[in-house]
Amino acid sequence: MAATMHAAEIGAHGIAKNFGAFVALDDISLTIGRGEFLTLLGPSGSGKTTFLMVLAGFENPTRGQLTLDGRDVTDVPAEERSFGMVFQGYALFPHMSVEQNIAFPLKVQRRGGAQTRKRVAEMIEMVGLGGHGHKRPAALSGGQQQRVALARALACEPSVLLLDEPFSALDRNLRAQMQDEVRHLHRQTGTTFVFVTHDQSEALALSSRVAIFDKGRLQQIGPPRDVYEKPDNRFVAEFLGDINILPLTSVTNGGAVSEGSFEGRTLRASCGNRGPGDMLAVRPEYMRLTTLEPKSGNAVPATVVDLTYLGAETRLDLKSHQGTSLTLSLATTALPDGVAQGIEVWTGWPEEKGFFLE
Repeated sequence: MAATMHAAEIGAHGIAKNFGAFVALDDISLTIGRGEFLTLLGPSGSGKTTFLMVLAGFENPTRGQLTLDGRDVTDVPAEERSFGMVFQGYALFPHMSVEQNIAFPLKVQRRGGAQTRKRVAEMIEMVGLGGHGHKRPAALSGGQQQRVALARALACEPSVLLLDEPFSALDRNLRAQMQDEVRHLHRQTGTTFVFVTHDQSEALALSSRVAIFDKGRLQQIGPPRDVYEKPDNRFVAEFLGDINILPLTSVTNGGAVSEGSFEGRTLRASCGNRGPGDMLAVRPEYMRLTTLEPKSGNAVPATVVDLTYLGAETRLDLKSHQGTSLTLSLATTALPDGVAQGIEVWTGWPEEKGFFLE
């Protein structure tokens, strides 16, 4: 099916939301582009779901303005925004069949019977539920119920689809399968998707951009690779996967590449658009392990504290001579011979793979 749905642009301008003295959202400003897949990511209580509810019209902001294709919709009720919504618990009608559940919003819009039947058939085919149209939700698996919820939300061809942690009740394998389904549906429909999750890998895998929330504030927004490899602050760096952080002294700004001292050794990293901070950070997957001191790049001597075999990968926990903990992820086949708990080793990484943090 060709991408025929209209995709809207959403603008949030200084959105704040207070519940009494509690500040749930604090001055959120961002633009969600037409046809974008934006994921709102953050820990529990960070404000991501509250922001989604403000977008949906289920919560009114305390301050700020919300626009849809440039039109002020701050005070427009949810039912007049014509957004699609997929809830965490599916919210299917248990007494209705799959076909009846998908048809429900079309009947609310008073579409003709023939048009409704045609659209329901299209949606059942789109989400891969052919042959299940007559079944009730209780006869379906969790993944099939989620497909029905997606089909119902997309049936009215919304300009925006909002998804509130839709995979949280699914097991790992089914969750991965549904991620593929949602990615495919986004490409098929071309509509604007806004997705809430607390799962970092899910956000990185699905999104065109990720907006990271903490304590009601927007910490960073950008493409997945940028927020992962160029985090704006320590919270983003630590929230998005494992990270090694080495405290530095005697930091000097050398322009494109700056340096500092860690346990008497000089470490270098690119500054990007910022000046050097007092910590150097590097992701575990970029670190090498050798039994001899590397001849180039950054290098730190350490002791192997623990090894965890994970099949294709082995995780190593190290401790520097002065007690800084470090974590490495190596392909099991690349693990040097003789590396075991208690062994003295060197870990190194290219200068361009590290970055400074305040």
